[in-house]
This record gives sequence, C-alpha cells and structure tokens, in this order.
Amino acid sequence: MTLLRSRPHGERDTAVPAPPPATPRTGPARWARDLAMGMRFAAGGGREGWIRTALTASGVALGVAVLLFCASAPTLMNAWHGREKARENLGQEHPPPRSDRTLLYAHTDTVFRGTTIRGRLVRPDGAHPPAPPGMRHLPGPGEMVVSPALKELLAAPDNALLRARLSSYRIVGVIGDEGLQGPRELTYLAHSDALGEGTGYRIDHFGKSWDPKPLTTPGLVLVIMTCVALMTPVMVFIGTSVRFGNERRERRLAGLRLVGADVRTTRRIASGEVLFGSLLGLLGGGALFLAGRLLAPSITLWDINVYPSDVAPGPLAALLITVLVPTAAVLVTLVAQRGVTVEPLGIVRNRPPVRRRLWWRVALPVAGTALLVPMAIRPGPIDNPLATGRLAAGSTLLLFGVTTLLPWLVDRVVGRLRGGPVTWQLAVRRLQLSSGPATRAVSGITVALAGAVAIHMLMTGSQAGYAAAYAESGREPQIGFTGQTDSWRHAERTLDALRDTSGVASARGLLIADADPPPAPGRDPRSDYHAIIAVGSCAELRKVAELPSCRDGDAFVTDAERTVRGQTRITPGATIDLNPSENYGEPSKAPRPWTIPSSARAAHLTAVEDGHRLFYDLLLTPSVLDAAHLNRPDMQLLVRFDRGTPDAVEHIRNTAARIDPTMLVGSSLDNPHDRQYEGIRTTIFIGAVITLLLIGAGLIISTVEQLHERRRLLSTLDAYGTRRATLGWSVLWQTALPVALGLALALACGLSLGSLLLSVIGSDVIVDWPVVAGMTAIGGGVILFVTALSLPPLWRMMRPDGLRTE
Repeated sequence: MTLLRSRPHGERDTAVPAPPPATPRTGPARWARDLAMGMRFAAGGGREGWIRTALTASGVALGVAVLLFCASAPTLMNAWHGREKARENLGQEHPPPRSDRTLLYAHTDTVFRGTTIRGRLVRPDGAHPPAPPGMRHLPGPGEMVVSPALKELLAAPDNALLRARLSSYRIVGVIGDEGLQGPRELTYLAHSDALGEGTGYRIDHFGKSWDPKPLTTPGLVLVIMTCVALMTPVMVFIGTSVRFGNERRERRLAGLRLVGADVRTTRRIASGEVLFGSLLGLLGGGALFLAGRLLAPSITLWDINVYPSDVAPGPLAALLITVLVPTAAVLVTLVAQRGVTVEPLGIVRNRPPVRRRLWWRVALPVAGTALLVPMAIRPGPIDNPLATGRLAAGSTLLLFGVTTLLPWLVDRVVGRLRGGPVTWQLAVRRLQLSSGPATRAVSGITVALAGAVAIHMLMTGSQAGYAAAYAESGREPQIGFTGQTDSWRHAERTLDALRDTSGVASARGLLIADADPPPAPGRDPRSDYHAIIAVGSCAELRKVAELPSCRDGDAFVTDAERTVRGQTRITPGATIDLNPSENYGEPSKAPRPWTIPSSARAAHLTAVEDGHRLFYDLLLTPSVLDAAHLNRPDMQLLVRFDRGTPDAVEHIRNTAARIDPTMLVGSSLDNPHDRQYEGIRTTIFIGAVITLLLIGAGLIISTVEQLHERRRLLSTLDAYGTRRATLGWSVLWQTALPVALGLALALACGLSLGSLLLSVIGSDVIVDWPVVAGMTAIGGGVILFVTALSLPPLWRMMRPDGLRTE
C-alpha cells in the first residue's frame, strides 16, 4: 500500500511543482555585496578592527603620498623650466635693429657668501620696450626690481656688503611669482644707462626656445636610482600594510564559514576589509600629499625651488595611482588567502608547507646584475631610452631580489639552528613553524636600507670627485674675472682698483683677443685653432712667461703652439688675421691682416699661481698694437687674497661690480655640490629613518598578533612558573633574527649595487661608512623598539585567566 495517490486517467494534476535547485549568484553583484560586507566589518570591528584598519590605511597613505610626489616630478620640472624660458633671452641669431621696442640686455650674476644671485641689466632703446613676466613695466634709470627673497636678504643687518654691491640701484618693486623660478630665488633686474653695445646684446622680446642641457651621467644615474629606491620599498610596504591583522581576519572568516559562507565568499569579504583600509589610505595619502606640497617653498635641491602649485601629478598618473593601489591591495589579499584553508569553528589550517625554491629567487638579482655589469665594464652616456631602461630595470631587479631571497635565507638559517638557551629555542622554534609574517615586515627594512646604501654610495663617489677637483683648483686663495675692454689702460685701472681692495695680496691681468693664424699647407682649415694674443705691460707679461728682456714696444712669440699642436705658424714676420671667423674654417667677413714684428723674440710660458699653464701664442706690449684693432678683446684678471681677512672675497666682488657689473667671475672657492649633496643625503637619511620606523610599527602588530595566537600557550607557561623575562627575551630573538639577516642581506645588496653604479659613472668606489653604520644601527634599534612595545601585551597575556574555557 502506498500513500501516494495515483492520478486517474484524464484527471488534471493540480499539485504545485517543486522549484528547481537555487543557483548561487555570481558576477559583479555578488562581488559588490561581499566587498561591501567586508568594508562593514572593517568599519565596525571595534577598537581592534579600527587599529588594524588605521595601520593599513597609514601604510597605504605613505605609499600613495610618495607615488604622488614622484608622479609630480615631470610637472614640477616643466613648470620650473617654463618660467625660466618665459623670462629669458640668451641672444637672437639675427639681432634686431634698434627701435622703440628693443633694449640692451646683460647678465650680472654674482655670488654672496656661497649663494648665487641672478642679476640682469637692461637699457631700453625707446618708450615701449618688452618687459619680462612678473612685472608690468621695466624700472627706470637707477632703479631695480627684486625677488621677495632678495629683498629680505638685502634687509638683513649683517649683509651690508651685498647692499653696497647693489647700491647703484634703488628698489622700486618686487618681481611677481610668474617671473621667478621659485619663491626662494634670489634675482633682480636693474636699469643701467651705463650699459653699452659692447657689454650687452640687443633683444626685442622675452621668451626663448632654448632647451635645458640634459643631465650628465652621474646626475641621470642618481635621479633614476632615487626613483627606484623610493618606489621599490613603497610597493613592498603597501603589500605588507594590507596584510596587517591578517591572522585575526582569518579567525573572523572562520566564523563566517560556520554560518554557511564558502571559501570564495570569505576571500571576497577579506578583500573588502582591505579595500576599505586602502581607500582610507588613498584619502590619507592625498591629504599627506597636499600637506607636503605646502613645504615645497622651504625645500631646495640642486638649486631647484618651486611653488606648491607646481607639485601636481598629471591626470593620467593620478588616475593610475587611484585605481592601481586599491586593485593591488585586493590582489595581495587574494594571493595571501590562497595560502591558507579557512574552516569553520575558528580553525585555520595552513596548507602543507611548500619548500621554498631558490632558483627563481636567485634569478632576479642575477638578471639585474647581468644588465648592469656590461654598463659598469664599459662606462658611457646613458641619456638614451635603452641605457636608461637597462639601468632602472637592473637596479629594480637587484632590490626586488633582496625581498625574494630573505624568506629563503631565514628558513634555511633557522632550520639549521639547534640547542641554546630556552629563550633562544622558543624564538627559533616559532620561526621554524611560521616565518612568513616576520620576513614580510623585515623585507621592507631590507629593500629600504639596500636602496639607501646604494644612493649614499653613489652620492659620496660623485661628491668626492667634485670635492677633489675643487680642492685641487682651490688650493690657492684666488678669484678670476673676465670682462670686455677697449684699451690696456682700462685694464690697468681695473688692476689698480683691485690691488687697493681690502684683503688682496696680488693681482695680475692681461688683455686677450683671438686671431686666425696663417693657414697650414695641406691642412683642413676646419681643424684650425684660433691664435691667442695677450697684451700687457712688461711687469704683467713676466708673470706668465720667461722673457730675456722687456720694454714697451717689444713682442714675443711663445712656445704654446709647438707644445699643444707640435707645429709653429706664429713666427716673426708672419701675417695673422685680427678679425677671426666665429667658427673654425669659416672665412672672415672683413679680414683684418696684421704682420707680427720681425723683431719678435722667443719666450717660454710658465705655470701661474694655481699650477696651470696659459697658452698664449703671442705676447705684445701696449705700444705694439692698438687694442682698438683687435676683435672684441677681453681682460683676464686673477686676484690672490688673504684668507685671514674677513669677507675678502666679497670686498673683491664689490670692487669688480663697481668697475663693470657684467664681468664674469670664475672661482673655485665655493663648491655648490657640497651643499646640494648634503641636502640630498640628509633627505634620504630622514626618509630611510621614517621608513624603518613605520616598518617597525608593522613588526609590532605582527608580533602582538602572534602573541595573541599563543595566548593560551603563554598562560600555560605562566601557570607552570615561566618567568616573564624568559618570554621577553624570546620575543627579542624572534624579532632580531630576521632583522639581522635582512640587514646583512641589505648591506650586501646595497654595497654591490652602489659599486656597480659608481662604475657606470666612472667613479671610484667609496663607501660612506658612518652613514651606512648609522642606518644599520637604526635598523638594529628597530628591534629594541619592537621588543619594548611588545612586552606590555605579552605580560597581559601571561595570566592564568587565559586558560579559562567557556
């Protein structure tokens, strides 16, 4: 007998059919719902949840801020160069004729106590001259407009010498922002009626199509390496930051499994939690960026100082950062979740441990080294896309190789450790069971330290080369001047004024001009060189050459041409052209032949005070040749001074400015690279310290989480009478061992990378050991920092109450 009623033939079946099995929804809607649930968990997880979210957001915020600053570099440089182009005119290929809309323009740059001051002189030809950006009209005769920073410098009470140098002009205005490269730039523009055709050049507009010179190889290598060293730890740190609180997150996901969530759902929810922290990090990074750009006016690197508005990433770069950072956070979380199996009832079972493969970890640094070694063996220019790409790729692979080698190294080292004190055994055993969290946090320290060491080596080597050059050329306390003149008498008056200046020990000078020597038979004229004529009194000529005897009216042919080119065409009785061509091999437009006196005698040039030789081909006394027949003659002056006289150099510059403010000054006294490199070194050192401290914060969270996981074990040890000091030391060794291995690996990588980079720029390998030791000591201090902050949670967990079970 059956309880089922059979339907008679022809009777209609009115039973409701059973619904088909429910198919779980998939796709964007399901992803959005699970991500939103994860974000709610992150936002409403109580104090511990907010702490984890805050740590994730702070790590991501730091990385986003650094990425935004790096992405702002092209915009910054374009704005900086753009303002310089808009306000400058270096001379026109075809000078305009004098008109109502032209002016004479000259450079009068100067240096005051090691600081460069940009100066320009103008003399309008009519009533409607052009005006550069930053001012509506040019100043009047005897007036000048200055930058705000220069006005402030001139007003300082201890800068009387600078005020005296510019005392010929009265300040009538301030240059606007659009006429300055940066808010701290020192510059002025003055109206001088004394400006003549010989000392200035005529222009009819401001603005130039001139492009800045490309960076030299050392500068380009430094820029590329700085970007790589900044970006690599940032990416590692973001990857580490999104895994803060991972173990507690997995326990919560186990509770979700208990109420029916599948593994994929838990992974999406975990991604939602991280996504919430990364979105907060995006907002925080934007806030840090906006706050940091306000400090731009107070920062000067390589003499570059900009306005806050210049520090702005391009729209595409900002969009990529906004999209890629949260996406990367989600991907890192999904990859991390694949390494564990989350089961119900709060049980998290790790998958069977996978033996860490060495070959691919070694392949990364080996590939990086293979890219850099050929460039180090044969140094050359790298201002082409291929060489630049090789340099950046090789450096990045080397730094990333450190992060991949560290987990393998920690596993191998701790796997071979046996015995030792109880505290040591507890730490080693914990690392043997799970070294992943510790090595992930330490990898940030490793890559940051390796990049910082490499950059410091690169800067130290470059700076040492500049310092050696300046030390060699600046052994003698002297300063040189070059200015246009029309007579030897003018040069003599200038020398007399300089000799009467406070602190001057001696001064020498000659009137210099170029001439075309007679063409050599069978020689390509395009390879010819100009002959150099020096005019001066017998007293001045004796300072540069050995003369048999001398009186006004004598002429001397030197051994310069024979010494340099192994031939002699400047001979007594030879005819030379006093109006040489502008370029070698081009004929003169208006030849001005002049015959060397047949009575000219031979003379041997000697080294001057700084040890350098001067290569004058012809030495003449003033009555032999009128300076008016020479083509744009210059006076070359060299002044020696007493270092013991306060501000002797500034007094000398003031004297030169009174005589002719357009004279060029050449000095080896002030090494600008020292100040530039010192600022960069300090900035990188501070950045490395901040990075190490932030990574130390991540180590603290990781350590406390591990302690929380072992709270029942800690309570058991406490119940058996284990001393707190024992467990405290075990926490120290548990943190110290990965950090010590990471520091050793970072030093090895940093020193290797720095040596390769120094070889690429052709510099000697020099290590700044105090800085390296300082950063290493800070890395070691992170260990003590982490241990000290981990002790209070450790002691709270060492209570018998932890054994109570509900």
